[in-house]
Amino acid sequence: MAPSRNLRGILTMIAAIGVLSLLDVGLKLLAAHYPPLQVAAMRGMASWPLILVWAAATTGLRDLLRVRWPLQLLRGVLMIGMMVCFVYGLRHLPLTTAYTLMFVAPLLITALSVPLLGEHVGRGRWLAILAGFGGVLVALRPSGDGLASLAGLAVLGAATAYALVVVTVRVLARSDSTISMVFWLLTVLSLGAGALAGPDWVAVLPAHAWIIAGVGIAGALGQYLITSAFSQGEASVVAPFEYSALAWGLGFDLLIWAVLPGATIWIGAAIIVASGLYLIRHERDDARPGSAPASAARGDDAAGGVGHG
Repeated sequence: MAPSRNLRGILTMIAAIGVLSLLDVGLKLLAAHYPPLQVAAMRGMASWPLILVWAAATTGLRDLLRVRWPLQLLRGVLMIGMMVCFVYGLRHLPLTTAYTLMFVAPLLITALSVPLLGEHVGRGRWLAILAGFGGVLVALRPSGDGLASLAGLAVLGAATAYALVVVTVRVLARSDSTISMVFWLLTVLSLGAGALAGPDWVAVLPAHAWIIAGVGIAGALGQYLITSAFSQGEASVVAPFEYSALAWGLGFDLLIWAVLPGATIWIGAAIIVASGLYLIRHERDDARPGSAPASAARGDDAAGGVGHG
């Protein structure tokens, strides 16, 4: 692929991660006032109309009905769990810390691909996975509550749910379109989380309407940009720039909350990111000509991007 196309893909990915980081800023602001289930429902509801318009303008609405319903419903349920855990974590953790823990998702995807998809993972990749999990321990341990931190464990739960979502993407991509996967993911998230949040629903303050609208726009735009990034550049070249989320998260943490992560968070992040980059490079080297790499990030165009709601 021409270098210019890869460059466009890289720049589009960086922009996509920036937009999705803005989405997370909105979720963190909302999480301070509303229960996690309600925030998850509002996130889905805010983007749903925009995705519907996108589908109508591109593939047409009829394409949305040609899907594998059981897997679509399963993905939606997993997404509800992922969003609730992630929003809870955002409520108590800086963005940078939450992103660091969420970056374990690509390692989990590779590990889960063995029992669930029958893929082969060699010794080098298993060592990278173990190193990445070691990075998680480094990132969590030094805090006062360490592994006892419910927020930290919630984000790890979100990463696990996200990994399962991406595994289902690999199966669904054989039959369902990307837009249908995004549409039904948001539909189940909106209806499911909305129904569960109903009994404890908190009246939305008018002052927060602009945040909810921004979450919807950022979610839809970020989804579009990630899809565009992978369509413009090679997945193995574009995917590593998803880790630019750490830079975006740091910037927003400093600008909005005046929070700076400790040195141990950065050490843990470096180990996790290095492990993820090794896996992406390994997938690129092993990819057969003409086949799409099976890197963790490849599923992001239908799942939202690692570390983002």
